[in-house]
Amino acid sequence: MAENKSILVVGGGISGMTVAVEAAEVGYEVYLVERNPYIGGRVAQLNKYFPKMCPPYCGLEINFRRIRPNENVKVMTMSEVQKIDGGPGNFTVTVKTNPTHVNDNCTACNKCAEACPSERPNSFNYGMDNSRAAYLPHPMAMPMKYVIDKSACAGDCGKACKEACRYDAVELDMQAKTTELKVGSVVYATGWKPYDMEKLAILGGGKMKNVISNVMMERLAAISGPTAGRILRPSDGKEAKNIAFVQCAGSRDENHLSHCSSVCCMASIKQAKYMREQYPADSRAEIFYIDLRTPGRYEKFLNGAQADENITFTKGKVANIMENAATGDVTVEIEDVFGGGKKRSTVDMVVLATGMQPELPGAPGSVAALTEEGFAVGDLQKPGIYAAGVAKRPVDVMTSIQDATGTALKAIQGIARS
Repeated sequence: MAENKSILVVGGGISGMTVAVEAAEVGYEVYLVERNPYIGGRVAQLNKYFPKMCPPYCGLEINFRRIRPNENVKVMTMSEVQKIDGGPGNFTVTVKTNPTHVNDNCTACNKCAEACPSERPNSFNYGMDNSRAAYLPHPMAMPMKYVIDKSACAGDCGKACKEACRYDAVELDMQAKTTELKVGSVVYATGWKPYDMEKLAILGGGKMKNVISNVMMERLAAISGPTAGRILRPSDGKEAKNIAFVQCAGSRDENHLSHCSSVCCMASIKQAKYMREQYPADSRAEIFYIDLRTPGRYEKFLNGAQADENITFTKGKVANIMENAATGDVTVEIEDVFGGGKKRSTVDMVVLATGMQPELPGAPGSVAALTEEGFAVGDLQKPGIYAAGVAKRPVDVMTSIQDATGTALKAIQGIARS
């Protein structure tokens, strides 16, 4: 018989939140552990979902509204699992929570950020702009609370934030703390990270200003992004009306990621639509692909893009990308499979469809079996420990939610059987 009916969920993205609310709403206590200062994961950084092209806050806010009043869900942000001991029905988990230097008195009034003299790269926007060292992670953050990055503070600048706060919310001496949890089952919903663009030097990654990744393009198009939703190229702020999208940038490549990330084709089509909607009169998108993978109902999404004469699709491997130092324009060289021979295209900006890398941790006792690519092997986990969503394989948001719902049931069943 299980000694503990609590569930630990590692990762507060869309999969982790889904597991948490599904289990909590049938009476199980859930600890939702997230290393960032907010929950929502990569989905919070999207501009729109495909195929409906609606903003992600719709889906996130539904989950936030289910989590906030539910006393069964304990959200632990800025936290990471350090150790897992025990077995099904009786795990002991050590969690370290790092300081935010802002307590629960915070009303998100922004006074600390206004007073803060120091800046830091804005990780939410993938470093494309800066935020103050005292910052709100993003406009719809949960918890809606500021964070002070003391590593970015110059000298005693934190005092300015403390003096500006009228609610005594700033705690500059806040320390990390360790918590021991007793749980009956564990779910890893740790999601993914984008492949490092700097490893793709042949495609201009990391060395050409006007070559960006698909996740960066998502933030450029977002109203909360570094350009307030205007698609402008990084080098000079020029409107990016001619964009080349390079598929499988590092994916399906033994030198980088051997797997297909499944969503990249759809993501590039979606982003081509962003540009066409923003500059309908004179914009042009070129999508260079190896294979187009838009299964099931997503085929209609592809057909809609193919019907737009200003979105072209060229099958072939990109051989080289060159930048004109004087103009900032970028030239893509490709082996055109259907047209024959080499093709060159000069554009304002290039977007690399970089793939998904799993973020499964190496905590002792975490996941027993991994694929060659680092994803969890299906249901072949250590008894009582499960994986959900992209922790198992690259999938879209809808599939992640479906998988997480099933995993919540497995976590409950694991407790009942132990």
